[in-house]
Amino acid sequence: MSQPFETLISDARAFYGELAKNNTRDWFTEHKSRYETQLKKPAKMLLNAAAPKLSGMLDQTVTTKLFRANRDVRFSKDKTPYALHLHMMWVPQGAGTQPVYFFGIAGEYVRTGAGLMNFDKAQQAAWRAWVSEREGDAFQARLDAASAAGAAYGKPELKRIPSPFDKEHPRGDLLRRKSLVLWKDLDANGSSDLVGAITQSFETLDPVMDDLRTFL
Repeated sequence: MSQPFETLISDARAFYGELAKNNTRDWFTEHKSRYETQLKKPAKMLLNAAAPKLSGMLDQTVTTKLFRANRDVRFSKDKTPYALHLHMMWVPQGAGTQPVYFFGIAGEYVRTGAGLMNFDKAQQAAWRAWVSEREGDAFQARLDAASAAGAAYGKPELKRIPSPFDKEHPRGDLLRRKSLVLWKDLDANGSSDLVGAITQSFETLDPVMDDLRTFL
């Protein structure tokens, strides 16, 4: 039986390809019913379909979020009104701060992700204390395993290793981080089981997420 979101990837990429050529309120208003029917409605169905799978994997309740079509242009030089991607998020509801899980579709990617986007002051201190000790070696090994399985992550935000840590610290790359998000690309042609593909990708990332939950 076909899934109500089985054409979501192709529909979203076609929609954003056209929007990229005419990113105006007039164009979007004219095509809003298409956005609502082909993107927004099936995206919400996908969020709800994947939520129980992720909840079972984490053994905790998750809530869902579909990001708005409109861009926040208040502090941006780019004033085009609409995002050129469809992003959705699952947020675990366990105690304390939790890594969040993503799925995104754009012209240049179809991608899952998970992690913490910004460490607050307390998390930053806990992170540095955690990775500077023996746990840092084991954590790096799990990052390397996720990378070998197709995951990727960005470069550290800081240029220098922060005080009071040795400037030659073996875990300097981890100490220079202010966030950690991993992502994994999916087949851009879609999948007959999109929920399964997303869940399987999250399982690849979750050993690292387990570690993040440990230090929080």
